[in-house]
Amino acid sequence: MKRAVFPGSFDPITIGHEDIIRRALPLFDEIIIAVGYNSTKSGMFDPDYRMDLIREVFKNESKIKVDKYQSLTVDYCKEKDAKFILRGLRTSSDFEFERGIGQVNRMMATDIETVFMLTAPEYTAISSSIVRDVLRHNGNLKGLLPNCILNKINF
Repeated sequence: MKRAVFPGSFDPITIGHEDIIRRALPLFDEIIIAVGYNSTKSGMFDPDYRMDLIREVFKNESKIKVDKYQSLTVDYCKEKDAKFILRGLRTSSDFEFERGIGQVNRMMATDIETVFMLTAPEYTAISSSIVRDVLRHNGNLKGLLPNCILNKINF
């Protein structure tokens, strides 16, 4: 089985995340969207709530699983027998950052490949950080979040 892990904070999941995941579906038998704990980020939403939002977005996709983890991503991949790490790239700075992580992951686990997908141009400016800022200021989230969760965001 070709299983991929798409790790991230998903605080919250954005329309850009959704696009990457849907476009990756034909490449894998299963994608685990793994909500990770990042010690350098303080979350707006509880990880379980983030997982509920993600499940709502992909409720009709049998190839999608949602989980959370606190270990190294490669260790989590080994635990789940996933041979691929899926990452989305919005900008060149994302590439530089993700390349470094991907290379270290490769050093730790040579049997796990990192697969990069480019964000669709219309979603390049969208990040969870920007969405959180719009939320804090009671802005319009249309076009930033998947439509099915627009009215479910509570903070």
